[in-house]
Amino acid sequence: MQLGMVGLGRMGGNMARRLRRGGHDVVTFDLDAAKIAELEKEGIKGANTVEKFVGLLTKPRAAWLMVPAGDATESMVNKLAGLFESGDILIDGGNSYFKDDVRRAQALKPKGIHYADVGTSGGVWGLERGYCLMAGCEDETFRRIEPLLKTLAPGESGIEPTKGRDTKGKTAHLGYLHCGPVGSGHFVKMVHNGIEYGLMQAYGEGFDIMRGAKSSQLPPEIQYDLNVGEIAELWRRGSVVSSWLLDLSAIALAEDPNLDSYTGYVQDSGEGRWTIMAALEESVPADVLATSLYVRFRSRQEHTFAEKMLSAMRKQFGGHVERPTGE
Repeated sequence: MQLGMVGLGRMGGNMARRLRRGGHDVVTFDLDAAKIAELEKEGIKGANTVEKFVGLLTKPRAAWLMVPAGDATESMVNKLAGLFESGDILIDGGNSYFKDDVRRAQALKPKGIHYADVGTSGGVWGLERGYCLMAGCEDETFRRIEPLLKTLAPGESGIEPTKGRDTKGKTAHLGYLHCGPVGSGHFVKMVHNGIEYGLMQAYGEGFDIMRGAKSSQLPPEIQYDLNVGEIAELWRRGSVVSSWLLDLSAIALAEDPNLDSYTGYVQDSGEGRWTIMAALEESVPADVLATSLYVRFRSRQEHTFAEKMLSAMRKQFGGHVERPTGE
């Protein structure tokens, strides 16, 4: 299948590579000409203008956006909508707010342009590991883009389906899912990232408590000088708290045992806030997720080892670099 990939940053470029490896015909566009040139060396077609990009796509066209949520996505959707025709598909794989997806789909419908929101998780590791994909769109649109999702997803990747679960005609065990109508994909991804905040916070606080066990304020008989890097490595094997986030924590601690290269200034990318907003709309208590979001706000004023852990995990899975204090 042919696909146009817009945005060749931390994830978009590697997604184009994975699709190419899977036998798809990929056309790329980015505002940074160097990123286009890099992929062209690998045999992936590129265009230096949106018009040329659209011209290289075969009708009915399909374009996947991996650009920052907000104005950048809105602008690109509008540009492509002005050049696309009835039957073409626009896919937003970034971290857009799900209500924006619903609005965009409704605006594109009179032109006959189909819209899909695909929450994409996998970060900088996705090229080799694959991406977890949460799609929101009409049934027919899903059928058309499914070959792309199947290639980008991890597949079973050595993980057995849940015992007692019937997988016939289903896809979740392969790493991609049609969650429902437009907006549902990004809604599920939004909650996914909200949960991620809570998990990261729990790990960060836990490692901070262990690091603090050597405090001189404690009685000598319960002062423990613990090697948290070794404990992270230990917990990766057989522990009920093992996870990919723990794997990434272990990597970060192996690279920088005291996390001296981190200040603990932790950004939030929007989904945590939106998750809390959804909880408020639904009158669903979300104590842990709300607290983990507030801690990120606090981290921009004062920093703890726990917040350095959060920052280190964000760098490991997403390539997120800390902003200098004060920005």
